[in-house]
Amino acid sequence: MFTGIIEGLGKIVRLDKRTKNRSAAKMKIELGKLAKDLRIGDSIAINGVCLTAVNITKGIAEFEVVSETIKKTNLGYLENGDKVNIERSLKIGERLEGHFVLGHVDNVGVILKIEKQPNQVKMWVETPKKLSKHIIRKGSVTVDGISLTVVDTLKNKFSVSIIPHTMKVTNLRFKKIGDKVNIETDILGKYILSGS
Repeated sequence: MFTGIIEGLGKIVRLDKRTKNRSAAKMKIELGKLAKDLRIGDSIAINGVCLTAVNITKGIAEFEVVSETIKKTNLGYLENGDKVNIERSLKIGERLEGHFVLGHVDNVGVILKIEKQPNQVKMWVETPKKLSKHIIRKGSVTVDGISLTVVDTLKNKFSVSIIPHTMKVTNLRFKKIGDKVNIETDILGKYILSGS
C-alpha cells in the first residue's frame, strides 16, 4: 500500500530487457538515501508500480519484472539513466497524505499537452477508453506514482494541475509531449463502480 507522495527520484543503472514480447528480466535502480533500512523482500513503488527488492548493494536495489507488468506499465520503455519516482510502502501508523494507492497500474497513458501557467503546470493525458469511467472530475488519480487530483475529463483524456514543488521533486519535470506515464485509478471508485 502506498499514498502517491513521492519520496525522491531514483536512477536506472541497469535494465536488462528481453526483446520478445517487450519484457524485462531485471532492473537495477540507484536509490541513494532511500535505500536506508530497505531489506530484501520489501515493496517499493517505481513510477507507481509495486515491485519487490530482490537484492540491495550500496544503495542500488535490484528488481525482477514479469512480462505482465511490462505490458501494462511504462517500465519497458525506460532506458539506463532515466529518472524514476520512488515511494516506499506505507507503514501502519503513518499519516496518509495522498490517497490509497496499490501500485497496481491499470494502464499506460500518453501526455498530450503540457501547459505552463502561473504557479502551476496543467498536463493533459490520454488514456485507453476502458479507463475513462474510472477517472472523474475532482477525483484522485495516480500518474507515474504521483497522487493527483483530476481537473477536467473529456472522452479519453483528463487533465491535472501540478504545483511547482511536485514538478521539482518528481520525474514530471523531465516529461514531454508523447511520453508514456503509468495510470492507476482510485481504488475506492473501482469498488463503487463494480457494485462490490
